[in-house]
Amino acid sequence: MYDVILFDLDGTLTDPGLGITNSVAYALERYGIEVENRESLYPFIGPPLADSFMNFYGFDSEKAMDAITVYREYFRNKGIFENEVYEGVRELLENIKASGRKTVLATSKPEEFAVRILEHFDLAKYFDVVAGASMDEKRNKKGDVIKYAMEKGAFRSENAVMIGDREHDIFGARENGLDSIGVLYGYGSRQELENAGADYIAESVQDILRYL
Repeated sequence: MYDVILFDLDGTLTDPGLGITNSVAYALERYGIEVENRESLYPFIGPPLADSFMNFYGFDSEKAMDAITVYREYFRNKGIFENEVYEGVRELLENIKASGRKTVLATSKPEEFAVRILEHFDLAKYFDVVAGASMDEKRNKKGDVIKYAMEKGAFRSENAVMIGDREHDIFGARENGLDSIGVLYGYGSRQELENAGADYIAESVQDILRYL
């Protein structure tokens, strides 16, 4: 049914909870904000960081960009690897690759970091295209990242599907005319994904393969 499979990274292929929340807490501490419950930072996983600093802590755009710089002090060499691949993901990617279909990473994480994560976990070999955000945050919305992935991979929306765990993945897919699969094992809820208009809901990695 689908010839091109696009994947989100955080919350879909890997569980980055520890690294991202540690990095956010590190940045917030610089502004005198102490975080006692790390789970309260889970909403940072998925959306563009600038939006999250502004929406959850009231930072203006300039302060949010400064906070991202501080965040990356921790994330660049430590938080980036406080991460693990979800069970079954490697087998899923092997199956898709063996079927001859094109596999694309489309993430709001900076592309430089996404490439390092894929290489660290030996997942890079499964991807034909890696598309991420720009370091200057000018390309960070999921819709823009998907559009960039389509241009970079020279494919069209027909017979392509976006797989992700947050509403941003679903909105970005719809914006570019792609079908979407929302996954429940990441950081988004069923209600969030259904309200966003996901075409399919996968409770597990194995469910993704059944849809494909």
